[in-house]
Amino acid sequence: MKTYSAKKEDIKRNWNLVDAKGQILGRMASSIAQLLIGKNKVYFSPNLDCGDWVVVVNAADIQLTGRKENQKKYQWHTGYPGGFRELTFKQMKDRDPAKIVRLAVSGMLPKNKLRAKRLVRLKIYSGEEHKYEDKFKNRKPKSETNTSIKK
Repeated sequence: MKTYSAKKEDIKRNWNLVDAKGQILGRMASSIAQLLIGKNKVYFSPNLDCGDWVVVVNAADIQLTGRKENQKKYQWHTGYPGGFRELTFKQMKDRDPAKIVRLAVSGMLPKNKLRAKRLVRLKIYSGEEHKYEDKFKNRKPKSETNTSIKK
């Protein structure tokens, strides 16, 4: 019996809808990362990008545990002298809640050449509306149907 090796033609991409309302950021981000990588597929191969599309709605309603809402900081440098910038989770949530989810998921993906391609398939929306309604006809959000993404 020969070992099966997946090929590009064998990859089938599904669409997953994740409702972030009331969910914990890290737990949700790790399950989204698994969907983007494709670890839930039978034909998963680490050298192929066999993950699914993921649409996250209600990113503005994401939560953190403990006192992290006031203590967690996002830091970066602009590249200019004196360009160190820092925002708390609360400030970032007011400014761009979708960026919080994108940074969390990005940090949980493997740091390799496939990372950028996987992040392209992640669509994040702060509110309830998104432009991929036709992909989810008669389907419930992942938080209600999948046991790996619980509230």
